[in-house]
Amino acid sequence: MTLSTFGQVNLFFDKAADRLGISGGLREMLVKPWRELQVQVPVRMDDNQIQVFTGFRVQHNGARGPYKGGVRYHPAADLEEVRALASLMTWKTALVDLPYGGAKGGVQVDPKQLSENELNKLTRRYTQSIEHLIAPNRDIPAPDLGTTAQTMAWMMDAYGQSHGHSPAIVTGKPVEMGGSLGREAATGRGISYILQEAARDFSLDTKARIVVQGFGNVGSWTARLIYDNGYKIIGVSGVEGGVYNSDGLDIPELQNYQHINGAISGFTGGEQISNDELLVLDCDVLIPAAIDNVITEDNARYIRAPLILEGANHPTTPEADRILTERGITILPDILVNAGGVIVSYFEWTQNIQEFHWDEQRVNEELSKTILKAYMNVRTRAKDEGITHRQASFEIGVKRVARVVELRGFV
Repeated sequence: MTLSTFGQVNLFFDKAADRLGISGGLREMLVKPWRELQVQVPVRMDDNQIQVFTGFRVQHNGARGPYKGGVRYHPAADLEEVRALASLMTWKTALVDLPYGGAKGGVQVDPKQLSENELNKLTRRYTQSIEHLIAPNRDIPAPDLGTTAQTMAWMMDAYGQSHGHSPAIVTGKPVEMGGSLGREAATGRGISYILQEAARDFSLDTKARIVVQGFGNVGSWTARLIYDNGYKIIGVSGVEGGVYNSDGLDIPELQNYQHINGAISGFTGGEQISNDELLVLDCDVLIPAAIDNVITEDNARYIRAPLILEGANHPTTPEADRILTERGITILPDILVNAGGVIVSYFEWTQNIQEFHWDEQRVNEELSKTILKAYMNVRTRAKDEGITHRQASFEIGVKRVARVVELRGFV
């Protein structure tokens, strides 16, 4: 029987809970979402027909603070996926020691098939449907796959029409509406900081060959920032395929090509390859930075990168994780590597509450301190306990949440 995404994530949780000695009611509280909401999202389309979409908001655990998690617009954003992503947010915020819990939202829709007017209507109706669950000190949404700063602007406005001016209700907003400088690049910048630190630990230099799977917000920022740091990126891919150049790709030129053409397919600065081929390229670092479940038991045996940095949420299945570990491949997990987005979301939220704006240098410095502290904690635990970086990451996160649940007197 194939496990759901939520079931796969729980396998990682189970290993951590077993080693930490967590059992009984406490374990059940930690694994099950505290609240789940499914809503209808009817939209009158541009052709005057009504189309009904399905939306979700899952609040997994709020012991350490308000629920925090993005909203994704994607055809596959069903309850199982949203539930899994909400649980990952719980462990992620705890791992990087933010005063948040974990949540996630989603609407089953292909945003590329909707006009801007239709997306505006969809977002406002979805916000109205979940507004009794969200608040600046209760649950703070953010952008995710298929959503943008513009989406957050619509959410903020829809919420504000009922509750007054509330910039802290969402993060990832446009800077003009209270968004934080550095937020758009935050996830990619966090990955670049992790890579710089890992390079010292794994004896990598700027000649290391790096492959980035995915060229959306996370992948393109990651590629650009590590390119600017002098690293050679030999392959990247988008939805329609990838491009490879053993001598290194010109990332600024590729970004400009994508901006003009809407995709990277057809770029002449390298040879065209498929997404499947890209994942198994001979390289020193592989960064999956697109969607989940791209590294599976079917391709894990063929991956040649000795180091994987998970820029996407849950890109590696548990079986693939086992295979890669047995092969001696080091995986730095998603709940650590891609935490830059939620870290800077926290900075944005605090700026909104304090009504004080940080400059970009301060945002980036604080991001570096926060994510590298988490990396060092994971590195130390992995070494001391003789476990993988993923196991260490989950153990740190789960232990912190369990401790607060106990302190609150829930068990």
